[in-house]
Amino acid sequence: MWEAIRANKRKSVILIFMMALVFGLLGVSIGEAYAPGGGGIVGVLIALVIWGGMNLVAYFQGSAILLFASGARKIEKKDAPQLWNVTEEMTIASGLPKVPDIYIIDDMGLNAFATGRDPDHAAVAVTAGLLGALNRDQLQGVIAHEIAHIKNRDILFMTLMGTTLGAIVIISQFFLRTMFYGSMGGGRYGGSRRGGGGGGNPAQLIMIVVALALAVLSPILAQIIYYAASRQREYLADASGALFTRYPEGLAQALEVISRRGPKIERVSSATAPMFIINPFMEAMAGGAMFATHPPTQERINILRSMGSSPTYQSYQQAWEKVDGKAAGRLPGSALAAVAPGEAVTAREPSTHEPVQEKRHRMREASDMVRKAQGFTVIDCTCGLRLKVPPDYHQNRVKCPKCGTFHNLPGK
Repeated sequence: MWEAIRANKRKSVILIFMMALVFGLLGVSIGEAYAPGGGGIVGVLIALVIWGGMNLVAYFQGSAILLFASGARKIEKKDAPQLWNVTEEMTIASGLPKVPDIYIIDDMGLNAFATGRDPDHAAVAVTAGLLGALNRDQLQGVIAHEIAHIKNRDILFMTLMGTTLGAIVIISQFFLRTMFYGSMGGGRYGGSRRGGGGGGNPAQLIMIVVALALAVLSPILAQIIYYAASRQREYLADASGALFTRYPEGLAQALEVISRRGPKIERVSSATAPMFIINPFMEAMAGGAMFATHPPTQERINILRSMGSSPTYQSYQQAWEKVDGKAAGRLPGSALAAVAPGEAVTAREPSTHEPVQEKRHRMREASDMVRKAQGFTVIDCTCGLRLKVPPDYHQNRVKCPKCGTFHNLPGK
């Protein structure tokens, strides 16, 4: 497994170099457009300062920012015992040194992600809706997939890639807005184009055109690289998750439920979309597969269900080739060649069938979790009715509509 991680790191270095190259070309062209004959160096230096600052923030505070932006809150074992138990199981199965911090996103949409700079500073976040929709086997599959991202060192890489994309977008937008408003206001560049004040020379005008083209194309190219890196890592995380759980069907069912019920959640952006287990916006992105953050969900499901009775990297690769034929990619060669102790195992049986009432209980608990986060007071009456009192209710007690019992409200 460590060989697979090293292979993943080598590929990551190549992809980051490609993003850095795009970033450097953008800085040079904009610098030369502003100051021909030396401005390119200044442009690169300014771009590197912006990029370096953003990367430092991303490295030390990236996970905290992402969790805050997603509306996630850290929970204790008593808040979601099954989620805690599943996460502990998958931590042991993966060989991680520490159980990741566990967060709940107070949203009834269905999704999950992992974040953090390394396994010692990692976190897993799931939506309340996901907890309510999935049974134990399915939840285990999702958590195993996210633990695999931590194990494979994907989370820091994707954070840095997203930061680089963000820096490229910021610099491009700044330049385009400067040029636009300069033109509208009859500034230096606008005047030279209209012939009203000179100020420009042919070489500079050429560099302006080049810089404008790169300012438009660089974010698109960087986004393509970023999304391609995200798609490849989803396959390896699916394969690793199937290996950790020894039950590929659990993850396949989870992906099916999420895609059928809708992965949409409220607080998400295009920069953070690749972090989730399924694209939180939609399956079909404008521009087709090139701009997709994830492989097609049905394809991922079909691969998992074609693995057979031995959930290994080799069986995942064979299933991938069976489903996609020549279009199938390849897992790292070191993973396919590795035969770690306990890796060649037989798929386990599913857990005991879940009663209908348990499904209803899960959904009610998930809904109550979101209500509590929104400030509602939840009271269990002795008659069995659960009262949900909104935060703008100003009386100091509330009457149960079923049995007529009055309940005092805490803090009022």
